[in-house]
Amino acid sequence: MTASAPPPSSGPCAADSIRRADAVFLAVLVTLGGFYVAALVALMTADVAFLATAGAAPPAPLRLLQPVWNAGHALLGVFADPAIRHSFALTMVSCSITTLLSLVVAIPLGYLLSRHHFCGRQFVDAILDIPIVLPPLVLGISLLILFQFWPFRLITDRVVFQVPAVILAQFMVSAAFAARIMRAGFDQIDPRQERVAVVLGCTRAQAFARVVLPQAGGPILAAGTIAWARALGEFGPLLVFAGATRMKTEVLSTTVFLELSIGNLRAAVAVSVLMVLAAVLVLVVTRGCAGGWPAVGGQRPTPAAAPPAE
Repeated sequence: MTASAPPPSSGPCAADSIRRADAVFLAVLVTLGGFYVAALVALMTADVAFLATAGAAPPAPLRLLQPVWNAGHALLGVFADPAIRHSFALTMVSCSITTLLSLVVAIPLGYLLSRHHFCGRQFVDAILDIPIVLPPLVLGISLLILFQFWPFRLITDRVVFQVPAVILAQFMVSAAFAARIMRAGFDQIDPRQERVAVVLGCTRAQAFARVVLPQAGGPILAAGTIAWARALGEFGPLLVFAGATRMKTEVLSTTVFLELSIGNLRAAVAVSVLMVLAAVLVLVVTRGCAGGWPAVGGQRPTPAAAPPAE
C-alpha cells in the first residue's frame, strides 16, 4: 500500500498563512511594477517642474499660481516661433497619413499571417520584426541607399529630403507595429464564424468584410493608435532620410534636436512636453470613443456568473 498525501491544512491558522502569502505576493508585484510607473511619472514631472521654475512674472492676481503660469507660458510660447508652428502642423498631418497607410498594410498582412499557412510564412513573419529590432538610424540609411537605385532614383528629387520622406520614414516603422497588433487581434477572433459564412455561400472576401472585419474594431483602433504614437516619436530615420530643414521637413522630434543643438533647452523641453501631451490626448480620445480598449469581436468579457446556491 502507498501512503496517501496528507490532507491540506485548514482552520484559522491556515487561512492567516494564505492571506500573508497573498499579501507578500501582491506587495512584490506592486513594488516591481510601481517602480517603473513612478519612474515614468518622475520623468514627466521633472520636465514640467523645469518649465515652472522660471519665466515672466504673471499679473498680480495670479502671483500664487506663478509655477502654473510659467509652465503654461513656456508651452504656449513656443508657438510664437513660426518654424515650430510649421513643425507642429507637419507632425500632425504626417502622423495621421502614416496611420492610415499603416492600417492599409497591417490589416491584410495580419489577416494573412493569422488565417493562412503558406510557403515563406515564417520568413514574412521574421521580416516584419526587422523595423522593430533594427536601430532606427540604420533604417534611415537603408532608405537613403534604396533611392540611389533604379527605379527609385527616378523620384529621388521628389522624395528624399522632402515631405514625402517624412511620411515614408514614419510608415516603415509604424506599419510593423500595426501589423503585429492586427495579427494578434485576428488570432483572437473565432475562425468558425468565417467558415460558416463561406459554407453558406459567401466568398472569402465577403466573409472577411462582413464577418471578420466588424469584429476587429478593437485591434484596428489599437493598431492605429500605436502607429500614430510611434510615428510621433520617430527621429533617427527622419534625420537621415528627410533631414531637419526648418519650415520644410522639420517635425516635433527633430525640433527638440535642433533646439538642443543651439542651446535652447527651455524650448526643447517645452516641445517635448507638447509631444507627451499630444500622445496622451490621442490615447485618451481613442479609449474614450470606445469606452476603453474594445474587446476583440466587439464584445467585452463579462464576469463569470456565480454558481447557484445549493
